[in-house]
Amino acid sequence: MSAIDGTPCKLTVCRGCCCGTRKKVPGVDHKAQLARLSAIDDHAARRVPVRTSKCLGICFQANVVVVQPSRQGRAAGGNPVWLGRMTENRLLEALDDWIFDGGPGIAPLPALLEEHVTSKDAKKPKKPKKSKKKSEQLGGTEPGKKDKKSKKDKKRAKKAEKKKKEKEKEKAGRA
Repeated sequence: MSAIDGTPCKLTVCRGCCCGTRKKVPGVDHKAQLARLSAIDDHAARRVPVRTSKCLGICFQANVVVVQPSRQGRAAGGNPVWLGRMTENRLLEALDDWIFDGGPGIAPLPALLEEHVTSKDAKKPKKPKKSKKKSEQLGGTEPGKKDKKSKKDKKRAKKAEKKKKEKEKEKAGRA
């Protein structure tokens, strides 16, 4: 198979609810970024097809780009590569160079892109726990947890106290 046989890599660019919006990713010219991705050619001077997706589901990684391997890349064992936080021009340049060199299955992933590799199953990192509040430091309850006695416990205690007073009144009335 010659270098021109087969299909080139393909790109899927998320442009849904979060990716591609100034609200989620301010300071990025999203239209220019999409135009830049749409102008990528591979080593055989083939224009790399770019499609946009409404949402790829990992919004916390905005802007997301998925690189599908070329036919040759798939034959060599290449798989789709999900890249997140693709917001800088230098990352797009590295992506362009990688695709020109062959992309998934053919060329090694550039070091600059390694920290941007993600997956469709990526989970949003949990926020770090807040520091202990004064009440907790003084032996109070943990933040977000209720006092030792729940509402039900307080109601039960109130009922028991009421019954106890009624019994005491009965005893006092008999005497």
